[in-house]
Amino acid sequence: MTWNEFLFFALPTVILWVSAGILVYTKINRRYIDVLMLSGIVIFAVFITGLWVGQEHPPMRTMGETRLWYSFFLSFIGFLSYKQWKYTWLLSFSSLVSCIFVFINIFKPEIHTKNLMPALQSIWFIPHVTAYIFSYAMLGAATIASIIGLRKINKGGMDKKLYEMVDNLVYAGFAFLMLGMLMGCVWAKQAWGHYWSWDPKETWAFATAAAYLVYIHLRIKKDTTPFALWVLLIAFILLLITWIGVNYLPATAGSIHTY
Repeated sequence: MTWNEFLFFALPTVILWVSAGILVYTKINRRYIDVLMLSGIVIFAVFITGLWVGQEHPPMRTMGETRLWYSFFLSFIGFLSYKQWKYTWLLSFSSLVSCIFVFINIFKPEIHTKNLMPALQSIWFIPHVTAYIFSYAMLGAATIASIIGLRKINKGGMDKKLYEMVDNLVYAGFAFLMLGMLMGCVWAKQAWGHYWSWDPKETWAFATAAAYLVYIHLRIKKDTTPFALWVLLIAFILLLITWIGVNYLPATAGSIHTY
């Protein structure tokens, strides 16, 4: 399978996810919502698997390929979080954001090849990228919840259940973020001879991790003010710079993370 077939999988997936995101606000049987979301997730997973086989390596090298995984993981995490905490808006917003990344891949195709540079032909390639994108998806879901939380605070107060969900998503997301960073350090040692070089991407990754640590510290201190949620929003902006924005910085031209 190649990227030429992407549209045939992307459109049914988007239709299923959007339908679930809309119908979740109706009185329709919740089992139908589950079927719609899971069907979209399965269809998307089939394409990723087929692309993996067709390219003869995991589709994780280019920005477009990481967007594939982000859409997949965010929709899956949004669905599981909805099942756990019953917040309908979380399902609809996570579906919407997942679809946005799908459309970006449709309208902004990138060059995708079978070739992998030597540094990427490592056993750490798959677990490192997977851990990072999975953490990005969990922290993205936490960000969606924090935005809703800020609205609730402005209207009178945020319930403890919502804080519990945000905290769980951040703790799990941060754990995978650190796991990805540690595996990246080991990989860097094997590929370039050093664990950490303060490369632009590494520097922004450090800033991102530090910001999430600030949020975790505030929540351990039982901070329920809007400030904690604003810290979470700032942390996600730093995450986006690390993932996407750093590629457009002039200093990144000679980066070891430019493939």
